[in-house]
Amino acid sequence: MTNNDVVLKNIAEDLRNHLPIEAMFNSEHLAIQKIHQHPLPMVHVDAFLYDDDFVDTMCEEGRMSRNYCTECGSYKTASLEFISHSFSLMELKFLYQHVLPDLTGKVVVDVGSRLGAVLFAGYLYSSASQLYGVEMNADFCQLQEMTITKYQFIDRIKVVHADICTQASLLQKADVVIMNNVFEYFLDRLEQAKAWEFIARNVKKRGSLLVTVPSLKESLSKLQTDIQLSQWVEEVQLSYDVYVEKDVDREALEQIHLYRIL
Repeated sequence: MTNNDVVLKNIAEDLRNHLPIEAMFNSEHLAIQKIHQHPLPMVHVDAFLYDDDFVDTMCEEGRMSRNYCTECGSYKTASLEFISHSFSLMELKFLYQHVLPDLTGKVVVDVGSRLGAVLFAGYLYSSASQLYGVEMNADFCQLQEMTITKYQFIDRIKVVHADICTQASLLQKADVVIMNNVFEYFLDRLEQAKAWEFIARNVKKRGSLLVTVPSLKESLSKLQTDIQLSQWVEEVQLSYDVYVEKDVDREALEQIHLYRIL
């Protein structure tokens, strides 16, 4: 592990001490409701805060489970579905060291910055001149500001407490826009469609980059929009074989998609 890896792990520990175990605030009403309504039992496990080893430890302590009982009282169990609204340390390193080019002098915008993991990793792993996090939830903005102050990131990171649909000028000047599971759990479908159309209208700088999880095709497939992907972006093929370690979550890496604006 590098010194920067250690710093990120320290940040994760700080944030765990300020959050409930599910890393969601009561103010996230819609997201909590959508998780509960999922056809199969699902729990939110923030990948930045809890890596697999940490989850294993909590399961051993009885603080978390990877399984649920399909018939109470029996031994018939199934795996819980985990969802995260943050990148893991592995995914963050993949993003900045293998997906994105040299960011010297570039402006990065993280839409729905939440805990700030993308911003903090961008500060440590890239030379981006400015990293903006746009976050609607005041509780998360406060957590990000706390971390920025403690770790002295203030010279290159700025958190904007706002709806992304009020930030046209910021999107227009961005060289890289990052969106990780950003709308599906926090907006209804009509609001999602409007937000995506706003993004498509304003992320128009030719040659700028858009990183999404999941793919644009998957995100837009359930929505009614006028977005013509072939006229807006071209997908850049990524190599997911850059890690040789056995415990790499290849499936998680393959959820990361990179697009170049036409």
